[in-house]
Parts: sequence; C-alpha cells; structure tokens
Amino acid sequence: MPATPATSLRAFDDELVHSADIAKCISELRRFADRYKPLLGRSDQERHLDVYLEGLVSGLERKSIEPIANAHDLYRRPLQHFVGAGGWSDPALRAEMQRHIVEEVGSPEAVLVVDGSGFPKKGEDSVGVARQWCGRLGKVDNCQIGVFLAYSAPGANMLLDGELYLPKDWVSDRARREMTHVPRGIKYQSNWELADSMLKRVGPLVPHAWIVGDDEFGRPSKFRDRLADRGERYLLEVPSNTSVRKPPSWPGSKVKWCSVGRRQARHPVDKWERITVRDGDKGPIEVDAFCTRVETRRRGGPVREETLLVMRTINRTQTWYFLAPKGTALDTAMLVRVASHRHHVEQVFGMAKGEVGLDHYEVRSWVGWHHHMTLSMMALWFLVLERGRLEKKLPR
Repeated sequence: MPATPATSLRAFDDELVHSADIAKCISELRRFADRYKPLLGRSDQERHLDVYLEGLVSGLERKSIEPIANAHDLYRRPLQHFVGAGGWSDPALRAEMQRHIVEEVGSPEAVLVVDGSGFPKKGEDSVGVARQWCGRLGKVDNCQIGVFLAYSAPGANMLLDGELYLPKDWVSDRARREMTHVPRGIKYQSNWELADSMLKRVGPLVPHAWIVGDDEFGRPSKFRDRLADRGERYLLEVPSNTSVRKPPSWPGSKVKWCSVGRRQARHPVDKWERITVRDGDKGPIEVDAFCTRVETRRRGGPVREETLLVMRTINRTQTWYFLAPKGTALDTAMLVRVASHRHHVEQVFGMAKGEVGLDHYEVRSWVGWHHHMTLSMMALWFLVLERGRLEKKLPR
C-alpha cells in the first residue's frame, strides 16, 4: 500500500480532514509533479518522482530511500539510482519550482532569508562531512553544512534554493572528490559566497523587498558591500564587537570607533522604542529597539556608511545588532518587522526536517545530496500549497 500524505497535514484537526481531503491531496500531488516531469526526460524517472515525493510528504517515520521503496512495494535500487546518481538537473527543477512559487505567492513585500543548517553524520565518507560547528547539535562535531535561501512571503514560507558547503580540506583532496563525484569545476566558497551566488541567481527572478540573515552572513563586510552595490536592501545581524562610529559629517562628532555593544550601552534610556514583533502563545512578543546612522570599517578599504538597528528583549537578557545599507529609512518599527522574518526560517527548517525528510537522506555523493535537497524543497512547497487549500475549506 503506497504511503499517503495524510499525516503530513498535522496542522489541521483530524476530525476536519476527511478521506475526501486525503484523496484530493494524493491527486493534487500527482498533478503538482506533472509540472516538473518534462525536465526529467525519461518515463521511469517520472514514476520515481511520483514515488519519492509521495514518500517525503507521507507519514513514514524515516523518509529515506529504503523505507519509501518498501512502502510502495518497490525494489530499492532503481529509486536509489534516481536520487543518488540520476542524470536529471537540480538547477532546472529548482528554477521551475521558483517560477511556480512566484506565480502562486510571489510578492514585492517578501523577504529572502539566507541561513545555514547542519546535518550530523557518522563516518567520513559522505561528501563535505567534517568536524565543524553544527547548530543543530550546538557544538563542533561531524556534520555536513548546507546554505539555504528561504522565501518569506505574506502567508507562506518555503525554501527556494540550497547548496552544500565544501570545506577547504575537501576541495583539495582529489581522492575524496572522486569518491563522492564532486564536479571538477567546484572550487572553495565560504558560506557567504555560496549565499551570494544563490542571490545573484535567484534574486532577480523572485520579487522581494529585503534580504536578512544571521551574523554568519552579516559579519563579512564584503557580502554586505556586494548586496549594496547591486542595489539590494539587506538587514544582516552582526556580532557585538563590530566597530562603528558616528559619521564625521554629523555636528559635534568626535569620530571615535567603538563596538556596537558599547554603542547600545550608551544610548539614552528614553530614546529606545518599544515595538510589538508578533503575537505569541502567551501574548504579544515585544522588544525595545533603536536605529541610527553609523560608519563601519573595511579591511584595506574605505569606510562605508550603514544603518545600525539594535534590538533587545524587554528584560535585557538578549540583544541583537543589525546593519542595513546607506540610505535606509530610520524607521525602527519597520526594521524590527523585517528582522522578525528570521523567525520564519526557523519554522521552515522545522517543517522541512520534521515533515518532508530534509535531513533523512542516506546518500553520500554530491549529486545525491543536491537531488535529495531539491526533492525535499519541492515536497515542502507542495505542502505549503495544500495547507493553503485546506485552510480555505476549514471553518474559521
């Protein structure tokens, strides 16, 4: 008996999701997949696409190749080849998915979120695995790191793109590259460079107002400068020791450098604004914040003017610092709302890993990793569409 997508729609009351809804989901999944099948080129791969997507959105506890094949009474090897070594193009499927997303939920008010995600791994044979910081584990351990681009649009959040980070040791190790089929043209790129490549590829095609990310992406001034030079509006978190100073043109400016942490400590108490970020389970979530013009340092280059946003919890236990490009409006409430989109990517990863098996893969090759991620992103996008459809059916 093939797996069904019914249990992935957990967001709804079981009594309200009837068998007709489940049958409709299966029918919609196959219709959804039909849009992408012409990009595969072979009828057997088209069947594998149906099977794998259905397995990813199903209620299987483990959504890797073998459990999915078993659930459909199929031999494992053909499906394993489809995911681990199939000759279809990830960029082509992801580009079609991005066009589909723009058609359905694209908005000029949307926010692009760049973020990294760790995938713990045992052994050393999987492509890109190394001892490196894994946010999921909260420590340095054996893992793979993926850099992802998420789309936070009004009423819908999903993943748009993703690339595997290949550590320097892997880039220079010819034997391991050949063993895991890393393409010859792949060179070392830092996480922020991977994010920049995705944004240059996807950004012009997907309507958006802002780009946000954590301090892994805000720390490198080169990344911020590239975005500013392309006319992008960014709001990127930076560490508390980031050096800033008042613009020299300001009246009475002493042109002294200090950390953003020290800058916020000196800010007058009555100049902070209390702002509601969003509604929480226990009431509104509020923060205190302010924004101001600053100049920031560049190693071996001229300083640049940027906009500093400082945001802290009301009890002052946690503080965040963000930089935006020169000319950004000093609208603290607006910038806080933009920064809050970072929360949405956490929800996206929770759904991707919990419901469509983003981290359930057992492939070891470069192609296998990107194939699985592409199919998981497609499965996640399908669930976003289906939840929107069912929400319209259910009573308010």
